[in-house]
Amino acid sequence: MEHWASAPDVLRHYAKHYQSGQVIPDPLIAKIVNSGKFNQGFQTVEYLAASLLDMQYHALSEPKELDIDAFEKSYLDGIGLIPEIQPRYRSAYFAHIIGGYAAGYYSYIWSGVLDCDAFRAFTETSLFDKATADRFRKRVLEVIGTQDPAAMFRNFRGRDPVIEPLLEDRGLK
Repeated sequence: MEHWASAPDVLRHYAKHYQSGQVIPDPLIAKIVNSGKFNQGFQTVEYLAASLLDMQYHALSEPKELDIDAFEKSYLDGIGLIPEIQPRYRSAYFAHIIGGYAAGYYSYIWSGVLDCDAFRAFTETSLFDKATADRFRKRVLEVIGTQDPAAMFRNFRGRDPVIEPLLEDRGLK
């Protein structure tokens, strides 16, 4: 839902000069949109490296004593993480690894995929398209917690989620 705040069609409704009431100019809207794409390649790789490391810890099938720094380095070197990209969190203080996430740190990127793809449904028609909004309300918002989330998404979009809207939102495609 955060996409609406910076969508050009929405900005033009509320982003107005506090004295003159002049609507935000298009070049400034373009700067706002483009600033959200800055450094996204780095941030995405950094995030995914932390997610994959999280999954690697939770893939251990037996308790074992580990040299955490060596485990982390070995895994990140093994996936080809370049030295210029340091892990978002080091294992010794990566609170997401231990404390309830159960190897679910990657779920943030997955929720981004769902979020961007769902928003795409509105940009394919209009941000203010009532039929799309009603379909989203009835097939997602009204049934949250009562149906399989993947089924809810398919009921709304008519297909499984795709990654392209996320990549485009981040300026990576």
